[in-house]
Amino acid sequence: MSAAVTGDGPWLDDAAGRLVRPFTVSNGRTRPTIAFDLMSQVMATGVTPLGYLGPEHGEALDLCLAPVSVAEVAAHLKLPAAVAKVLLSDLVDCGALTTKPPVTPHLPTDRALLEAVLDGLRRQL
Repeated sequence: MSAAVTGDGPWLDDAAGRLVRPFTVSNGRTRPTIAFDLMSQVMATGVTPLGYLGPEHGEALDLCLAPVSVAEVAAHLKLPAAVAKVLLSDLVDCGALTTKPPVTPHLPTDRALLEAVLDGLRRQL
């Protein structure tokens, strides 16, 4: 079993994977200060965070140079979504990231259209 450390990257073990558990990345916190949806978009503002943030914060910030979803950040960091949300909320709190809710598609509310769809479905059955 060999362990490898590459710069500021996570500690990895060939057999076990990440040696640093996700809850240590977020300092044991499980709730973000901001309510994120998995499809919420985050993007770097260009503001440099003050104070020390962990290497995972820096990796997340690098991923957010262009708008990216919370789910994508979690996947790239190989962290659970709950942990990624805590990291991203830290970055939003210090002004390094901005967020916007996911774009919801416009759903038709025209009653005539909905009745026509329902009629078509009934004919298929």
